[in-house]
Amino acid sequence: MPVSPLHSQELFTEQYQRECKRSERSGRPFLLMLIDLSRLAAVDVNRYLDAITKHLHDTTRGSDCKGWYRNRRVIGVIFTELQQISAASFRLRLLEGFRDSPGHDPAGLIALSSYLITGTVKKAVSTAIGQQVNGTVGEPELVRRPSVRKRSIDIIGALFGIVFFSPAFIIIAILLKTTSRGPVVFRQERVGRAGKPFRMFKFRSMYVDNDDSIHREFVSKLIKGEIDGATENRNEKLYKIDNDPRVTAIGRFLRKTSLDELPQFFNVLKGEMSLVGPRPAIPYEVAQYDLWHRRRVSAKPGITGLWQVEGRSSTTFDGMVRLDIRYIKRCSLLFDLLIILKTPFSLFSVKGAF
Repeated sequence: MPVSPLHSQELFTEQYQRECKRSERSGRPFLLMLIDLSRLAAVDVNRYLDAITKHLHDTTRGSDCKGWYRNRRVIGVIFTELQQISAASFRLRLLEGFRDSPGHDPAGLIALSSYLITGTVKKAVSTAIGQQVNGTVGEPELVRRPSVRKRSIDIIGALFGIVFFSPAFIIIAILLKTTSRGPVVFRQERVGRAGKPFRMFKFRSMYVDNDDSIHREFVSKLIKGEIDGATENRNEKLYKIDNDPRVTAIGRFLRKTSLDELPQFFNVLKGEMSLVGPRPAIPYEVAQYDLWHRRRVSAKPGITGLWQVEGRSSTTFDGMVRLDIRYIKRCSLLFDLLIILKTPFSLFSVKGAF
């Protein structure tokens, strides 16, 4: 009986993303196994490939997806409908028989690793053959990497923004230093693309030495849907705390107009942020995310974004996440330009800005 060929990288990636979304909804994990052939010469890959494919065919189910995770370099296998880790371990033990198969690797150049994945959360299970594979091999790519053109526009736009708003930088710095004690620029840890932390810059809008427990509690209730966000003057959903006692008088103005975010142009220059992208999340916020919420941190955060121009503080937390995910799916230079052009109108209307 002929052995089915491996799926192409495009088909395997589609199946992998589909399994991630299914896992997000059901909460049931699946196992991703990677066979790294990158240390083999091209001639050796061809020599071992038929034997590896046959062994995978003999030791996996027909429903398990087998294809190129990275073309001609890394083979991927998706084991679906795993009910518990012991099931994943059972599959891994089957594949350890690779050592005794006709395609065995006496030189130890082939590395085999496995990851238990729930939604977009990846947990290493073990390495069966060879040394631990490089982290770049084990990181599933759920979205496209930022393009060179997008990065070029980010740099040009950030430089233009710094020069254009330089008078505002000076005036705001003077106001902050003369009205309250503390630094002009506030640095806070945020979560960047793929969960990588970075220090985000903002003009300080709060008094120094304040307690963040009030915001932690607020964010927790907001994510859980326990806050309806109604105010005295309007029936709107709020993302930020109304009448926050930690915010200075100048800080309230800066927040309403989003001028407190001007220093983020320097984060863009450093490559930590983009001009357009999802709102940069706080670590204690991400820690409370549902699985599907985590898809919003798969892209580089932005100074402005779809949420800022369409929802801002007048939407629910889930609504904000859906807008960020919609942007990630539709991301293009034209879409970025449209959002940038809409941003000034959103700032001038100050709708939902608290």
